Amino acid sequence: MTQYLVINAMGTDRTSSVSELIKLATKCGCHIRDSRMAIFGKEFTLIMLLSGEKRAISLVEQRLPAIAHRLELITMMKRTSDYQPLPCSKQYRVEYTGIVQAGILKSVTAFFAAKHIDLSSLKSHIESETNIVQATIDFSVSDKDNIDEIEREFFQLCQQIDIQGCIKEVINS
Repeated sequence: MTQYLVINAMGTDRTSSVSELIKLATKCGCHIRDSRMAIFGKEFTLIMLLSGEKRAISLVEQRLPAIAHRLELITMMKRTSDYQPLPCSKQYRVEYTGIVQAGILKSVTAFFAAKHIDLSSLKSHIESETNIVQATIDFSVSDKDNIDEIEREFFQLCQQIDIQGCIKEVINS
C-alpha cells in the first residue's frame, strides 16, 4: 500500500543541499510526487511530497535527521495521504499586481477565507527596484460556488486596496 510523506527543509543556500535530499528520497525507494524550492534571502526552502511503500517511507524518516544535521538544515516531516480534489471542482488562478502597501496579501487571503475557499498555491514577490508586488494564487471551487459572484467581489476588493487583479480558469490537460 502506497504511503505519503511531506518533507520541509530549510537552511543556508548551498550548492548540494537540494541534491542530497533528492538523493535520499531516491535511494530509499521513494517517488517525488511534487516539490517546490525557493530562495529567501540567503536561505532556501524545499518542500517535497514523497510516495512509496511503508519500508521506503520509514527509511526516509530514519535517515533524514542525520543528513539534515550534516547539512545544517531545519527539517520537518509529516505522514499524509494522496490529494483528493473536491468533487466537480474547477481550478482558478488569481493574479494581481500593485504598488507595495501593508496588508495587500492579508486582504486577498482573508477574502478567500471568508468565502471558505481553500487555496492550493500562493506565490508573492516584491520587485525591489520598482516597489511592485506581484502574486499568483491558485484555488478550486465546486459547481455549487458562483464564480461570477466571486470574481465580481474580488474586483471590488482590488479597487478598494488599489491593485490590478484577475481570475482565470485553469484548464488542466
